[in-house]
This record gives sequence, structure tokens and C-alpha cells, in this order.
Amino acid sequence: MATLFEPVSLGPLRLRNRTVKAATFEGRSPGGVVTDDLVEFHRRIAAGGVAMTTVAYLAVAPEGRTDAGCLVLDDRTAADLRRLTDAVHAEGALAAAQLGHAGPVANAASNGVQAIAPGRMFNPLGLRRTRAATTADLERIVGDFRSAAARATEAGFDSLEVHLGHNYLPSAFLSPALNRRSDEWGGTLEGRARLSRRIVEAVRSGAGDHVAVTAKVNMVDGVRTGLQLDDSLQVARWLQDDGHLDALELTGGSSLANPMYLFKGAAPLREFRQTLPWYLRGGFRLVGSRFLRSYPYSEAYFLPMARRFREELTLPLVLLGGISRRSTAEEAIAEGFDLVALGRALLHDPDLIRGWSDGTAEASGCVHCNRCMPTIYTGTRCPLVDPRPGDRPVVVGS
Repeated sequence: MATLFEPVSLGPLRLRNRTVKAATFEGRSPGGVVTDDLVEFHRRIAAGGVAMTTVAYLAVAPEGRTDAGCLVLDDRTAADLRRLTDAVHAEGALAAAQLGHAGPVANAASNGVQAIAPGRMFNPLGLRRTRAATTADLERIVGDFRSAAARATEAGFDSLEVHLGHNYLPSAFLSPALNRRSDEWGGTLEGRARLSRRIVEAVRSGAGDHVAVTAKVNMVDGVRTGLQLDDSLQVARWLQDDGHLDALELTGGSSLANPMYLFKGAAPLREFRQTLPWYLRGGFRLVGSRFLRSYPYSEAYFLPMARRFREELTLPLVLLGGISRRSTAEEAIAEGFDLVALGRALLHDPDLIRGWSDGTAEASGCVHCNRCMPTIYTGTRCPLVDPRPGDRPVVVGS
């Protein structure tokens, strides 16, 4: 039986154990520039024992940024990221690059570029309307993913994670709520999945043979009229049968309509409100609880849905979502998941994996207050272990 701390293959790679630092936006690239702080963030995670750390989020095009603090994977950025991959490799870990296009989740006001989506819609993040992507836009974006994959390979990344979730552009096309097109990019599920499949194929062709390619895929959008489990399973089968992926990472939720579905636990309404311009805070006080809903937290909360994928697919799978305890990670591996991905647990304690390995730790001290989420604008951190002026005190159970 596979164990958590034995080496594992991921396509052409050999990982030192079965743990991955999930892609969580670091907030350490102001102005869209690689900083020493970003490099140190991932070096520190690698030094803590994780097998691979994932840099999030690398946009493939300027309009694909979530906002202006997001890195675009161009030639300059790729050259600068070599410092990061070298630092991670020096600690014995591997480095993954998450490639994405935010689509309707992009803040057009921050980016200074109009956001695109399957159709015209109002984007509350940038208080702008998106425009409907043309076929020429989509063909160009497929090419952008191919070019970004090549640049990431040159930058020394070992693995490339294609972001197909959270209602970013590929996920928006998968969603029947957001994609109401009747052309080749919409209509049937096969049409809605065309963009995701084309992008994955492009990334595989742009990556080197020594690089793994994975995809992060929504199991459900967490929105009543969005992508549901049966359709997601079919998309996963197509991605598996296309033969371009080395693994799927299973996720859920919509950064556009229901972000807390991904995180579970308390919604940090007060902290998010403080990040907004003063003229938006009153409106957020009225409607914020509808956008940031609270969900009960439980260990490995995506596991029940993920079991369906494990039963029906042969492709390696990465389990994500609320893994804080060593016993939980071990149970996931015992159930046939190939890797486990951790986010908040490693923000709280970068040495957690080493603690699991040497027997000095069983669980992360993360209390799932989610107050790390609003810190993406100033440098993503756990306020419990790295409090700063203006932070509200974190109380266990709050």
C-alpha cells in the first residue's frame, strides 16, 4: 500500500513524498514583478519538507490577470522566475507553475484592459462589463497558453498546472450559467469543454518532455445553475482520454459567484471590507454576506465528491480541500489518491510536512478563520502567526 512519505512518480518527475503546496496567490508581486519576497516564500515552503510548491498565479496574457499585482508570464518574468525555481530546487523540492487566464474574474479596472468572458456580463470585481470572446480571441489565448508553457519550462519549472477551475476563463466556458453560446465553443457540454481541452493540448505541446502537466478542475461550481458533478466527471474523462495530462487536481467553487465554497469555514467579511475603497464599503456591508457565504468546515471536505472521480478514472488524482492532519492525508493516499495538496495549513506552518515526517506534529494549528484570504493584497500570510498593525485578533473558534 502506498504511504505518504514514499517517493511517487508524476509523469516524468519523481517527487520525494506525496505532498504538494497548493496554488494560493502569494500577494508578493506588486506591479507584476518577481520579488525577493516571492522567491523566499516558496524557498521557505520547500525547506519545510513539501515535495513540490506551486507558484500562483501566472497569467498567460495581460487581460488574463486577476489584477495588476498578478504576474504575466512573459520573457522578462520567466527570466526572473529562474531565481525562484533555483531556490526551490536547492531545498530538494520541485517547483510547479500555475498557468491561467482569469476571464470574467479579471479586475478590468486594475488591469486597464477589458475583461473577456463567454458573453457580455457585468463583473462586480472591476465594476465593468466584460466583452464576449471572439473565436480569434480564443485561438490567440490557446496560443498564449502554449507560449507560457514554453517560457515556464525555460524558467526551470518541473510541472505546469493548468487552471481550469473557479470560473476563470476555461471554467466560465464549462459553466452552463456563464456560457450560453450557440457556436462551436458552447451549446453542448462537448462544445463548452472545447476551450479547456484545446488549452491543455497547447500546454502539453509547449512544455518540455521532462515537464509534468496537470490541471485543476472544478467538480462543481457551487452555483445552482453552474457546472455539476456528472458533467464534470465527463469532462474529466475527456481530459484523461486526450492523453495530455499527468494528473488532475480536484477543486470547486467560483471566484466570481461563490468563493467560500472552495475554502469552507468562516467568511472574513470585516477584513475584506477594509480592503475596499471607502466608497464601496457601505455596499459591501449590505451584500457581502451573499458573495462571501459561510460554510461549515470539516477535514477533507472535498473527499466525498472526489471519491466519484477516483472510482471512475485511472488518471492520477490530487486531493485538495481542508487537509490539516497527517492522518487525513494518509487516509487519502490509502483511498487511492496519488497526492494531497495543502494551502492554509502550510501558510500557518511551513514546516508542517517535516513535522509529519519526523513525528513531531500531527495537525496544523490553522483554525480556518480564513483571515488569510484578504491578506493577498499585502502579502498572503496567516494573521495568527504573523499579526500586523490593524489586524483584528484571531480567536480560536471565531
